[in-house]
Amino acid sequence: MAGFHHIELWVADLEVAKSEWGWLLGRLGFSLESEWPEGQSWAVGDAYLTFTVSPNLSASAHDRRRPGMNHIAFHGGTAAEVDETMELAQENGWRPLYQERYPHAGGPDHYAGWLENSAGFKAEVVADQ
Repeated sequence: MAGFHHIELWVADLEVAKSEWGWLLGRLGFSLESEWPEGQSWAVGDAYLTFTVSPNLSASAHDRRRPGMNHIAFHGGTAAEVDETMELAQENGWRPLYQERYPHAGGPDHYAGWLENSAGFKAEVVADQ
């Protein structure tokens, strides 16, 4: 067996997460699978990503530079689709990172864009080889 089953992100502001993550996940081919008062799950294939507000949060902000998750990398389609996602992201709560090196911040053979949302979560959108 290989691959991941699911990822669960704890968020401090559910409404902002619904807007920002919902837009990005929908754009990348995920479908809203379930929703409840404290969260949502988005699926693609047999894997899913959940974001939820937990009563056990120990801080009100995410810092990707602390121990824990730095970012999630997603398949972004063609290079043109990655470019379009990067353009549209700014209108949907995400800011580009490493723009001075876009689209090869990960190296000359790696076409990708990096985004950060208002909560400090980082996503990488990778073009198909």
